[in-house]
Amino acid sequence: MASPTPVNISPHNILLIKLRHHGDMLLTTPVINALRRRYPHASIDVLLYQETRPMLEAHPAVRRLHLIDRKWKNEGSWRKFAHERALLADIRACHYDLVINLADQWRAAMITLLSGAPLRIGFAYKKRDNFVWRRCHNQLVSTADHGKLHTVEQNMSALAPLGISRTDARASMHYSETDKQKVLSLLAENAVSSPFIVVQPTSRWVFKCWEDEKVAATIDQLAQTGRKVVLTAAPDKKELHMIEHIQSLCQSSDVVSFAGKLSLPQLAALIDQAHLFIGVDSAPMHMAAALDTPCIALFGPTKLQHWRPWGENNQVIWAGDYGPLPSPDSIDTNTEQRFLSAIPVEDVVAAARSYLSE
Repeated sequence: MASPTPVNISPHNILLIKLRHHGDMLLTTPVINALRRRYPHASIDVLLYQETRPMLEAHPAVRRLHLIDRKWKNEGSWRKFAHERALLADIRACHYDLVINLADQWRAAMITLLSGAPLRIGFAYKKRDNFVWRRCHNQLVSTADHGKLHTVEQNMSALAPLGISRTDARASMHYSETDKQKVLSLLAENAVSSPFIVVQPTSRWVFKCWEDEKVAATIDQLAQTGRKVVLTAAPDKKELHMIEHIQSLCQSSDVVSFAGKLSLPQLAALIDQAHLFIGVDSAPMHMAAALDTPCIALFGPTKLQHWRPWGENNQVIWAGDYGPLPSPDSIDTNTEQRFLSAIPVEDVVAAARSYLSE
């Protein structure tokens, strides 16, 4: 497919569509930021899943969030239809000049079409190579090189019809002053002062996690008087149990846990205050990179090219450099096996100390 010819447009109202997970939503912010730079007076709205709202709700360039609640499907066909109809009515009432669909779902494509926008950009996915998909979008961008690109670069390529380059793409994570004050109060209550390190060893997928014993050993070598380590995790029972176990293994007393106590924007405020972030492949890792907090990211059998932290102030430690890993596409996401086991503690500690100037 040839590169699209740039379209001369000065949109008043723009809708961006992405229906994925928390980390995916954060990696749409370079698109939002690029649109704001190109069209400083346009209103930019986003359609996303309800649960991922915290990733964008404080973004200063976003006027409105249209939300899809995945629980609608549990309310019965008529109730779900009513929700969908109300959503579409809201979208049509906004009179979008431009819709950019970053999603591959048919639902997103039909909303793109029914929005009534005169310019509708989407991706030319091979699995969607048919008349209906082409009817939903009047500008399609090739995905031929997506296998070689980071997710940020993939998203940014959707702006090619607008003449916007994918170079100089900048991610961002935002939080409110209320979130910041909540975090500062929590730090004070736990006698945590700067500098401190945030460690998020958990993921909703266990196969992305390092062994608890190695996390604890790393913490013991980095925590010291005047530099505490703050453990964080989602309010999920498995993740909270993992944090409790790691704490029980730690010899240092300079470790505190905020696990399950923070919303995602509050976690962003915490990471923004930290001297260093250490974590696995997860949304908080992408948040640290977006906030330009020094970041050490531990990876296993993930498509590193697509999901490495975006930015310059980070370091990836990949288990594949220490031993064989299975193909990411072959992983059973429900497995309890931890594929990061080959990563040695001393390498993570050395990487951390390079940021801590010890």
